[in-house]
Order: sequence, then C-alpha cells, then structure tokens
Amino acid sequence: MKRISLFFFIFFIFSGVALSAQIPVPKLTIGVSAAKNPRDVAVTLEIIFLLTVLTLAPAILVMITSFTRIVVVLSLLRSALGTQQMPPNQVIIGLALFLTFFVMAPTWNEVYTNSISPYMKGKLSFEEAYKEALIPIRDFMFSQVRERDLSLFLSLAKVKPKNRRDVPTHVLVPAFITSELQTAFEIGFIIFIPFLIIDLVISSILLSMGMIMLPPVMISLPFKLLLFVLVNGWDLVVGSLIRSFHL
Repeated sequence: MKRISLFFFIFFIFSGVALSAQIPVPKLTIGVSAAKNPRDVAVTLEIIFLLTVLTLAPAILVMITSFTRIVVVLSLLRSALGTQQMPPNQVIIGLALFLTFFVMAPTWNEVYTNSISPYMKGKLSFEEAYKEALIPIRDFMFSQVRERDLSLFLSLAKVKPKNRRDVPTHVLVPAFITSELQTAFEIGFIIFIPFLIIDLVISSILLSMGMIMLPPVMISLPFKLLLFVLVNGWDLVVGSLIRSFHL
C-alpha cells in the first residue's frame, strides 16, 4: 500500500513538472525608473490621480449622482411598510444602484463622448478632459439643486458668482447633497401618509374591541402589504422617483 501511494506521489510530481514545462507561467514585473521627459512625469501623476478617484468612487457615487435620493426614499418606504429588514439592505442598495445608472445614463454618455473618448484618442489633454467631464455633471447637479441651499453654501464660502460657471464645484456638491436629502424626505413623508392611516384605523379598531395587549403592527402589516400590492406600489414609487429628477 505504501509503495502504491509513493508511486502516485512521484507520478503527480513529474506530471506537474511536465505541465509546468509545457505551459509558460506569466511573470509580472513592477519597477520604478527615472523619468526621461516631462511627459513621463505627467503620465505618472495622471495614474496616481486615477487611482485616487477609484478609491473615492463610492463617495463620488453618493455625492454627485441621484443615489442619495433613491436609497433614502427606498429606506423610508421599508420603514413605512414596517417590514423590518425586508427587502434586505443588499436588495435596496442594488436597486438604488441600477436606478442611479438609469437616471445618470445621459450624463455619463455625455461625459464619455466629450471627455473620455477624446482623451483616449489623444485629442484632449488631461486637464481639458477633466474640465469637459465636469460640465455635464455640474449641469445635472444644477438642475436638481435648490436655490436656497446653493445660496446658503455660497454665503458660507463667501463667494459671489456672477453666473453658474463661477460657482465652485466644492460649493455646488454639498448644496446638491442637501437638496437631495430635502427632496428625499419630502417624498418619504408622502409615502408614509397612507400607511399611517392604516395604522391609525387598525389601532382604533383594536382599542374599541378591547384588544389592548395585541400589537397593532401584527394586524396592520398584512393590510399595508395588500394595499401596496393592489396599487402596484413598486411601479408607483420607482416611477415617481425617476420623474422627480428634472431630466
């Protein structure tokens, strides 16, 4: 038995050596060398900037897109239904991401057409591509931001722009996020009203019947789910969310 085991062990070793001899294994080499011209330095800085952008990609997705409004409204909808963790957080975030891609698709297409594609073809420099990419993103944020919120951050930054181009991006982004939160809570309040009425009606009925010890949530939850299904609630919520963006 030991001889058989030894035979198979030697067989597998030589088989592995033979396979490694026939199939070349790729080797990755990363090195640092001196720059020969200013262009090499610029390319290195561009790579560092792109790596930084990839690191901050989740924050950028939340800050300058429609993700904030969508995910807050969906979370408030789950609270209004009273279903605790249903749908789970992964489903809500996934749905919010795909709805964000849907809403932001025209903006991203414009960014790719006017900035990324010309830069990859060498028609624009890195600085010019960056400025061109900001234009459609800023236009989207300007279309959603409230004048009151924008005025607040302009006064805090002590900036008096003459037109939209003079508004700094670092002032526009927090004003946009504040406006998105305000709009999301307004939509969430409207969503809460019919479910709150159901809770009040069920609580009044249970109280009149003397069922004080029975939690009203247990009785109202099926009725809220039934109402949400009968009115085709997901279509109404998703459609209203998308239409709330002034595209």
